[in-house]
Amino acid sequence: MRIRVMTEQDIPAGLRLNTLSGWNQTSADWNRFLTSSPQGCFVTEDDRKVVGTAATINYENRFAWIGMVLVDPGYRKQGIGTQLLKKAIEYLDHSRIPAIKLDATPLGKPLYTKLGFVDEYGIERWILNRPPETIRAMSPSPCAPLTERQKEQIFTLDRQLFGADRTFLLRSLCEEAPELVRAVWRDRMPECFAFGRHGLFADHLGPCMATSRAAAEKLVREFVAQSARETLVVDCIKSNVGAVESLAAAGFVLSRPLTRMVRGPNAYPGTPDSVCAILGPEFG
Repeated sequence: MRIRVMTEQDIPAGLRLNTLSGWNQTSADWNRFLTSSPQGCFVTEDDRKVVGTAATINYENRFAWIGMVLVDPGYRKQGIGTQLLKKAIEYLDHSRIPAIKLDATPLGKPLYTKLGFVDEYGIERWILNRPPETIRAMSPSPCAPLTERQKEQIFTLDRQLFGADRTFLLRSLCEEAPELVRAVWRDRMPECFAFGRHGLFADHLGPCMATSRAAAEKLVREFVAQSARETLVVDCIKSNVGAVESLAAAGFVLSRPLTRMVRGPNAYPGTPDSVCAILGPEFG
C-alpha cells in the first residue's frame, strides 16, 4: 500500500468510502476539496484500489482544516487512517500553516490529542427525519436571489465570524443550492444569514449566524420549509443555547457530539459565540 496525492479521477472512490461510512458528502464536496487544495488531499491505495482518504483546506495561511479521514471497512485497524492523518499534518507543517483545526468524533479524539490537538469548543449534530407526506404538504416561500453586493456583505461578515476568508466555499453553496440561502437585513446590512447544501442523504444547514433566538428560529424554520429532503442535518455550536432550543422546537433530535480541536497557535478564532451552525465537520 502507498499514499499519494488525490486527483479528480479518485472522486468516485472517495464517494464510495464516505457512502460506506454513512457520511453525507457528494461529488461536489470532493470537488471543493480538490479545487481549493489540489496538492493537499491524499489517498491510500492497495494495488490501485483506493482504501483510504484524507483532505485539507488552507484558509488564507491563517489556519488549515483536516477532514474526510476515511478508511474502507475491510482495511480498518491497520493504521491506515492514522498514517493519512499524519501525512496531512506533515503536508500542512511543510506548507508552514501555523494552526491546524478539525472536528473530532469521540472515537477519534484520543488520537488527535496524542498528535497535539487541544479542545476549542463543543459541537452537536442535530437531525430531523420527516415522512414524505409532511414534505408534500409544505408550501415553500419564494425568496429573491441575493445580489452580488449582498453576497459580498455576507462573505465579509462570515470572514469575521469564521476567522478567515472562505468565500470560494460560500459562493459554491450559493450556486448549488440558492434556494437554501437566507438572510435577514437591517439598514441594508446582513444581520443574520444561513446557507445550505444538498448532501448524499440529507440537506445540511450551515454556516448559520443569528443574533437572537427569534432570528435563529426564523432561519431554521425557513430551511425546513425550503428543503424537499426527508432528512435534515445541522451541526450546532453547543454553547449557543438559542440555536439549540430552536432546533429542538423544530423537531430536530440530538444525534452525536463533536469537538472542535486545534493544533498550534489559535490566533484567528473568529467569534463562535455568534455562530449557530458550522458549515460542516469536513470544512469547518
